[in-house]
Amino acid sequence: MMTDQNPQFRVALRGAALLSSPRFNKGMGFTLEERKAFGLVGRLPCKVNTIDEQCKRAYDQYLSRGTPIQKNSFLQSLKDQNWVLYYSLISRHLREMVPIIYTPTEAEAISQYSHLFRRSEGMYLTLKDQDSMEDDFLEQTKGQDIDLIVCSDAEAILGIGDQGVGGIGISTAKSVIYTLFKRLIGGMDPSKSLSVTLDVGTNNPDLLNDELYVGWNHERVRGEEYDQFMDKFVQLVRKHFPHSLLHFEDFGVTNAQRLLQRYRTTHAVFNDDIQGTGAVTLSCVMAAVGVTKTTLAAQRYIVFGAGSAGMGITHQLRDAIVQLNDVDESEANKLFYLIDKDGLITDGLAASTSVRDEVHPFVRPDTEWEGVQRDEGGKVRLLEVVKRVKPTILIGCSTHAGAFTEDIVKAMAAGCERPIILPLSNPSALVEVDPKDANDWTKGKALLATGSPFPPARTPSGKDYVTTYVWFADALIYPGLGFGAILAKSRHMTDAMIIAGAQRLASLSPALSDPDDALLPDFADAPKVNFEVGVAVAEQAILEGNAGVNWTKDQVREEASKKLWAPIYGEYAYDEQGAR
Repeated sequence: MMTDQNPQFRVALRGAALLSSPRFNKGMGFTLEERKAFGLVGRLPCKVNTIDEQCKRAYDQYLSRGTPIQKNSFLQSLKDQNWVLYYSLISRHLREMVPIIYTPTEAEAISQYSHLFRRSEGMYLTLKDQDSMEDDFLEQTKGQDIDLIVCSDAEAILGIGDQGVGGIGISTAKSVIYTLFKRLIGGMDPSKSLSVTLDVGTNNPDLLNDELYVGWNHERVRGEEYDQFMDKFVQLVRKHFPHSLLHFEDFGVTNAQRLLQRYRTTHAVFNDDIQGTGAVTLSCVMAAVGVTKTTLAAQRYIVFGAGSAGMGITHQLRDAIVQLNDVDESEANKLFYLIDKDGLITDGLAASTSVRDEVHPFVRPDTEWEGVQRDEGGKVRLLEVVKRVKPTILIGCSTHAGAFTEDIVKAMAAGCERPIILPLSNPSALVEVDPKDANDWTKGKALLATGSPFPPARTPSGKDYVTTYVWFADALIYPGLGFGAILAKSRHMTDAMIIAGAQRLASLSPALSDPDDALLPDFADAPKVNFEVGVAVAEQAILEGNAGVNWTKDQVREEASKKLWAPIYGEYAYDEQGAR
């Protein structure tokens, strides 16, 4: 099922077994010759449909579902039946269907997972059954050539928190996006990906008290027992699929960064919440800085919200400044001002509260803030930081609705010509500022990207300003990052590889041609954008000696073209020794 327009396959399945295989089932697309060869005559109506006819029928069925969750359920059922039809249908309706199979609708599907459950859709590894983990792992992956493994412990799902075993939904959704977003957006052969939920219990009382909950009814395990379970899983991946990419998704704040740091030097691992969000934000900032014709090192950054996403963004920006602008890391750290619920993170605040290790390099000295107005609790709040620092870039990851007030935005605009404002919290009810307001308060000067979808804002010239929606834009980069790492058989996913991908994405910014245009390309361009990102990542892996392939940087584009998967049925020949 590669990009050959008429691939041929030798298949060992027949009859009901073939119709039950989502990888090989064609439904009404089987030719008359195939129906005879595979024992399907009498099992299907007599007519043969083209893929276009099948997509039309499936789309009509999709439209007949009244609510987003019903549409999500229909598409899930279609994926369980026929991969080619599923991906072909979505590729024709990307903008309409991606919000159904991913955020925001997938969050609702995950929260209802135990009540919507019909059949398993990935690998379920449970802490209480870890003694048989390797046997269970090998039983499910037997005979497979796995390139991509997406896993989650479901502690921090899509803004809805701990969802226990329902985390399999986010693992499978991310795997789908990888497939969609490299040619159709991804191009990853779905037979080469594995979705995993790591069930370590849940602290969600709604799940613990639900008699239909299908996961492990136990409080979430932490500490050494958790670490041993995770290590057992990672070592299995390293042992049996050493060249795969291991994608961590929606781990909680206490584990996400810690696990990434523990394993990133021993395997190609990637945390989308930290590195993916950081990379797409870096691309937005690079594009905006390109519009202002300055450099990353010439900016002053305020990051409002110092959780996993905020720190991932901060580290990604800092590392890019160090690499691209040749700035010492300690000097680059001084460009950032981090604010959380207790105000600006200073020495005094760090001494009185529990500040995570990744935050410490960015703690500001208290002496900088002598004489600055503080609140009744002695904290330095956002408005005072904006007035003192005169930031050029303001990033929100706080889920504090309306935090970027008119006073704050106008104070920022008074200190720079083109304020770069990125309110990245989602959903839209929790965003720090509506981009229309930010546009109005800055008289159309703000360069904007948001974490939730908003209608275009009107510039003073009367033109619609389309705000880049970062969570959609995330799909412009993370599949490409993964594709590049897999293509090059990278030993690690390095910071330089991620920066190379982000830089390539930023170079495709429409705003570089028209400053009033969006910071990142349109979602419809995701296929070619991710291909370019993947090429840049693989090239960087080869340049730094981190690749496991024997071809050169100049051959990357040609090799990448060979690896793309497309939803094409191809021709089948029966062979008892063939694929199953």
